[in-house]
Amino acid sequence: MIHRKLNIGVLGCANIAIRSLIPAILNLKEYFNLVGIASRSMDTAEKFAELFQTKAFEGYQSLIDDTCLDAVYIPLPNSLHSEWIEKSLARNLHILVEKSLACDFGTAVRLNALAEEKELVLTENFQFRFHNQLAKIQELIASNKIGQMRCFKSSFGFPGLPAENDIRYQKALGGGALLDTGAYPLKIAQIFLGLDIEVAAASLNFIPDKEVDIWGGAYVKQKNGDLFGELAFGFNHFYQCNVEIWGSKGKLYTNRIFTSPPDYEPVLELETANGKEILKLPSDNHFENMLKYFYELIQNKDNRKIEYIQNINQARLINELKTKANER
Repeated sequence: MIHRKLNIGVLGCANIAIRSLIPAILNLKEYFNLVGIASRSMDTAEKFAELFQTKAFEGYQSLIDDTCLDAVYIPLPNSLHSEWIEKSLARNLHILVEKSLACDFGTAVRLNALAEEKELVLTENFQFRFHNQLAKIQELIASNKIGQMRCFKSSFGFPGLPAENDIRYQKALGGGALLDTGAYPLKIAQIFLGLDIEVAAASLNFIPDKEVDIWGGAYVKQKNGDLFGELAFGFNHFYQCNVEIWGSKGKLYTNRIFTSPPDYEPVLELETANGKEILKLPSDNHFENMLKYFYELIQNKDNRKIEYIQNINQARLINELKTKANER
């Protein structure tokens, strides 16, 4: 049910905001009104404000101080998330933030407790959660197409970043593959294996002169069950964006689980003793679906608690992966 339109602002001009989230906000005119875009540089703010026909704000504080705002989207570098989440919560704003929500577990716990205390939405933008291909995979598993689940695998990695000064190569900005690409396999593992999993083994590999991890992996397992998952991630890799679920009677696989563009038609491979079946799915805009979910969280308090729980669990697993990797 659509209530009144919500006024939303964007803190920062990251590529994902410009390419995907702001266009999705503008497409959902019944749900959102884009109040403006903020940047540390007025020239940058004005450039993108003109592109999207909205207002430019110099500095992030100037935008969150706008009294008409209901919510903000934060696509800033990871190291800036906690500061601007906290400042936005202080202004009683609902928050959609890019992953990873925080650079350390303690900060994630504190911010979610603050959001819950103030009864405000705080959710990470894992948009793949709302794509029809994920729903289809869950439906096939629930209908026993592959029998009982035995093993879960997921990989997400891509070729070298475009420049040495990319923020993902900078430790001070919360760079590194774990908080960027590694966050995705960890998130989807919880969807299929449950929240009650732990990192049993892990590896992180670094660029020594930058002290930034560029690839790694983990073995996760249920604390009170038999299922496990094998995860891999990284920069400077042959592109992978997949999930594979192996069951007692078959296997499911897809190769574009996290980053399907709005016009992309996903393909699922279902393999059983009867052979391989290729399932072609319709295209879907998971950015718009994510925003609609965010809108409903703001309108209805019922589902906010699960978001706090998921945010904290995600941060816990990231922390466990780091700890296990350091034990090597």
